[in-house]
Amino acid sequence: MYSSSDIKVGKKFIMDDFPYETVKYAQKVMWRGGSIINVKAKNLVTWATITKTFSDHDKFEEADIATNSYDYLYNDGTNYFFMNQETFEQVELSKESLDWAELFLMDGDKVMLQEFNGNPINVHLDPTAILEVEETPPGEKGDTATGWKKPATFTTGLVVQVPLFIKVWDRLKIDTRTKEYQSRA
Repeated sequence: MYSSSDIKVGKKFIMDDFPYETVKYAQKVMWRGGSIINVKAKNLVTWATITKTFSDHDKFEEADIATNSYDYLYNDGTNYFFMNQETFEQVELSKESLDWAELFLMDGDKVMLQEFNGNPINVHLDPTAILEVEETPPGEKGDTATGWKKPATFTTGLVVQVPLFIKVWDRLKIDTRTKEYQSRA
């Protein structure tokens, strides 16, 4: 059991029957020994971010969050299917629960799924993904009016601004947190 002063950044706890992860934490000590804790937390199921204020007497259960390795198999447009690498059990996640992670998934990718009480709830991506450019306009010599960038569409449907020298079928490293171009792969 966590007290409210224990739910520092990165801690996972249960509130209102949902698992949350603390994103921001601030504690203010009040006169005569009490304190107020301000927390910004992310719901690990719905991806909603909330801001809450707690007293130092509030208690929370620790969230039973495990991370296991899965293979991404396929999607049917609304659900995404994964197979546990150890048990070969197949599970599905809705597109909403992926929170844009589907833009970085290729068939056969190895991914980490976070599980709450044994049930998969979301995908944990690596900080970078390697994707292949499916479509991009040709960069023309001397074309600097656009800030030396052009849009590139990847095979997953993701669209990112890339340098002018990038061509169709190039494999690029993309930051999964910011959805920005990093380098060629």
